[in-house]
Amino acid sequence: MLLIDIEGIKSLNDLFLQIIKQNLSSDALLWLENKIELIKTEEKSIQLNLAFSHLPRLAGKKPIEVQTEDEEKIDGLLPGFSLNGWTADRLSRVWLLMQVPDEHKETYIKKINGLFIASEMNEQIALYSALPFLAYAEEWVARCEDGIRSNIGTVLEAIMYHNPYPAHFLSEGAWNQLVLKAFFTEKDVNHIIGLKERSNQALSDTLSDYVQERLAAHRTVNPEIYKLIEQKNQKI
Repeated sequence: MLLIDIEGIKSLNDLFLQIIKQNLSSDALLWLENKIELIKTEEKSIQLNLAFSHLPRLAGKKPIEVQTEDEEKIDGLLPGFSLNGWTADRLSRVWLLMQVPDEHKETYIKKINGLFIASEMNEQIALYSALPFLAYAEEWVARCEDGIRSNIGTVLEAIMYHNPYPAHFLSEGAWNQLVLKAFFTEKDVNHIIGLKERSNQALSDTLSDYVQERLAAHRTVNPEIYKLIEQKNQKI
């Protein structure tokens, strides 16, 4: 179940590198490219872990600048996905993950899982942002579900906002949990890819109950909830 084909990944890989070159200093870019060569040849994860951890010091945390034509190319290759609001270290980390050799499934999964286990907040943001580009996509469903249970707003946004992975791979139950969590934490659900396409009766019923609870407590209700409920009722 592919989210994007190999040629699409290659095109995005080249495009991300082009954007990185526009946003990193020459020294930082040289350091990153040297680390990539070491990562591609090492059997263990020493260089990968070091590079992933140290990248913000070299790349910086300033928001990246993306040309309009590049934004259009990205959307054409992976509809809905966006680098809007990303920082230089976030994009560099995601691109770095795209360079990890994936010929040996068990080794690859072990390396990526190792990063998840040891990750702090900003590293988690990069890891969840990279879900659409990781090899063996189905293997990361449980990681995505773990992320939905996070109480860190920026981590949730990395999973929810402009990220096509959840809509493509999550089960109905996990998807419904994501949508509910978005409403509970007052996220902008308009940034969730597949929100309308993956509407379902169980979600509609749960949202209806949620609305009644909010109204009974004299609390406001996000208008988007009514849209989802009405949309599902119209399909029946």
